[in-house]
Amino acid sequence: MSSEPVQRSGTAGVDATGNLARAAAVAALLFVFLMGVRGLGDGFTLLGGDLLDSFFRATSNPFAALMVGLLATTLVQSSSVTTSMVVGLVAAPENPLPLENAVPMVMGANIGTTVTNTLVSLAQIGRPEEFRRAFSVAVCHDFFNYMAVIVLLPLEMATGLLRKTAAALAAGLADGGAGLQLDNPLKAALKTALAPIRSLLEALTDAQAVQGGLLILISGLLIFAALLRIVKVLRAAMLARAEASVEKVLGRSAFVAIGVGALVTGMVQSSSITTSLLVPLAGAGLITLEQAFPVTLGANLGTTVTALMASLAVAGPNAEAGVVIALTHLMFNLAGTILIYPVETVRRIPLRAARKLGAVAVRSKAAAVGYVALLFYALPALFAFLR
Repeated sequence: MSSEPVQRSGTAGVDATGNLARAAAVAALLFVFLMGVRGLGDGFTLLGGDLLDSFFRATSNPFAALMVGLLATTLVQSSSVTTSMVVGLVAAPENPLPLENAVPMVMGANIGTTVTNTLVSLAQIGRPEEFRRAFSVAVCHDFFNYMAVIVLLPLEMATGLLRKTAAALAAGLADGGAGLQLDNPLKAALKTALAPIRSLLEALTDAQAVQGGLLILISGLLIFAALLRIVKVLRAAMLARAEASVEKVLGRSAFVAIGVGALVTGMVQSSSITTSLLVPLAGAGLITLEQAFPVTLGANLGTTVTALMASLAVAGPNAEAGVVIALTHLMFNLAGTILIYPVETVRRIPLRAARKLGAVAVRSKAAAVGYVALLFYALPALFAFLR
């Protein structure tokens, strides 16, 4: 009898220590991630004007910029990495990436992030009925994101509505003292942490363009590695809880499902994990396409948290532009959800398309694999680089 409380106390102590260790690890990794975002902007500034002009010309075509965002995300398997890099480029102290070029890139990142759960669904390709259900749930996310881009990209090109709304919101937050001040201890700490890397690169070469290229490479690796580790640490702590939360809300109010999808994605810092949880559940027949759909929309909203965090790292005269592009990402996903989901006739378009493609994929496994290869890799590469 007396040993039981001691055992529980010991277990509680271990759990508390483990939670503190995870929290410290996430905090340290988040700092490294923000270092990468800050370094990306600094490296972009060091590049020569000719290189920047070439990049700006390439991404001035909205469709090409969309494909660049899509392809980059499919290659690194994370829209968070892509959007964080875009934040850093937009907020570069000198010669920043224009906001109008960046908006299609974050839209493309939204499409590219769906490749992970589509690949997960291919694991069930040997069991036709399970594969049909799983593949349909996976590609429904694709169709929704494409629909959102088809509607909102032309509107944005014509009016700049998303960008202007985000700019007004960023200005309102700054005026309200919500933490958009440009000089704060975090940014000073990031600058200090990057100083040894900058000094090392200056010692290696006098060419600023080479320094910039190396700094961009190092910063990109920091962003990728830090986010990868953050996701792993949070997944180990949160995955069972996240799966239970998703299962609990299925079949309830769509708004609750959207909220849980956003919350779970924010907790694990990966929309791919949230949406990939749905695929095996659908394959096993535990959830329907209609039940999974709002959770994926919530995941779209939750994934914007990473870009918002990245905007905390940027400093200098263009820091607010980093906040604006992060908020534009949020506005895009929010607008897409509001325009498509509430109207049943419109909502059924991606659902019907997903079911039809799922039926085609069952009849032809080559078509399923070809769909992934063509949509996420071949076509984006072709249009991004040959435009």
